[in-house]
Amino acid sequence: MISIVNYDMGNLGSVSNMLNYIGVKNRIISTPKEIEESEKLILPGVGSWDNGVRKLNESGLIDALNKRVLTDKIPVLGICLGMQLLLESSEEGELPGLGWIEGHNKKFKFEANDLKPKLKIPHMGWNIVNACKETELTKNFDAETQFYFVHSYHAYGVKEGNVLMTCNYGHEFTCAVHKDNIWGVQFHPEKSHRYGMNLMKNFSEL
Repeated sequence: MISIVNYDMGNLGSVSNMLNYIGVKNRIISTPKEIEESEKLILPGVGSWDNGVRKLNESGLIDALNKRVLTDKIPVLGICLGMQLLLESSEEGELPGLGWIEGHNKKFKFEANDLKPKLKIPHMGWNIVNACKETELTKNFDAETQFYFVHSYHAYGVKEGNVLMTCNYGHEFTCAVHKDNIWGVQFHPEKSHRYGMNLMKNFSEL
């Protein structure tokens, strides 16, 4: 059973629908007691940094999340803003993140020149990813594995050993992180068809 954390910031229905489609039992939760009872967690998120941090603080779930993730070591997967919140801070806001993985978030910045046009922000659409290390989450990935992105900020300053995947949009950037039982992906697996199904199935089997 996978528990999808509702802190009023996530694309909950789409995540749950994909898990249902691949036959993985799941539920949407919103209380500390439900977190205490969870075997695996997904932390989704869509929106701005400070609003996400504020909503998470207001939810009253952080102590229970810290216990289950940092002490009990159950698997957790952050998606989009949910991945960014795993890190320490963001240029988008002033409030601190969960800090479960060392690193920060910065905005894409592009300038046009004679060789290439200025790239649009947000980075939106399909893009190929590169798995930097072999893990249970990235098994069955190949050179054509791609996911659907919608984001203006990306992770940086992540330790090399915690970088799980990279992607290129104007420059190479970290698009997935991993430390022990903690996983995070900047892209939307729930919108990424067979590639997303593969990743979600892998997470369900951790």
